[in-house]
Amino acid sequence: MATVVQPLTYDDLLALPDDGRRYELIDGELIELTSPSTKHQLLILRLGGVLDVLVTRLGLGWVFPAPLDVYLAPTNVVQPDLVFVGRERAAIVHPNVIRGVPNLVIEILSPSTRVRDETRKKNLYARFGVDEYWLVDHNAETIRVYALVDGRYELVEQAGAMLRSLVLPALELDVPALFVGVR
Repeated sequence: MATVVQPLTYDDLLALPDDGRRYELIDGELIELTSPSTKHQLLILRLGGVLDVLVTRLGLGWVFPAPLDVYLAPTNVVQPDLVFVGRERAAIVHPNVIRGVPNLVIEILSPSTRVRDETRKKNLYARFGVDEYWLVDHNAETIRVYALVDGRYELVEQAGAMLRSLVLPALELDVPALFVGVR
């Protein structure tokens, strides 16, 4: 007789011993996150800083860096690299968790997460209705912006070196400048 494995939930995740590791749940599967590289951390700092200044200056909401749980459902709890939650969704911001769907999620690709970020997490964010999803590739020095259209992500074409966001229309991000000195 086959054994049925129950998917893990957020309660199971919270019950894990504090071993210093970070975890996500995608469709009930426990995924251990590896330590990020220095490039990865520099990009979080730079990009998060640019976004936070804009969002704070215009009173648009909040920008949060990892590690912070984003609870989409009991079996889907992720820790994106950066998250933007607009003022209209203020109710989802709690002291230790984002409980609901952010407006924008940003993942910085790394060798250990690239495939998952480009497939499973992209599909997950679309399924739950995240308005915009960015994939930052520090090797190619590019940022792909995806907008949610009819429940699926479509690549937002960018003109030149300036990144434009549908979620943050006031943003004008010089993508090449973001990567200067990141090694």
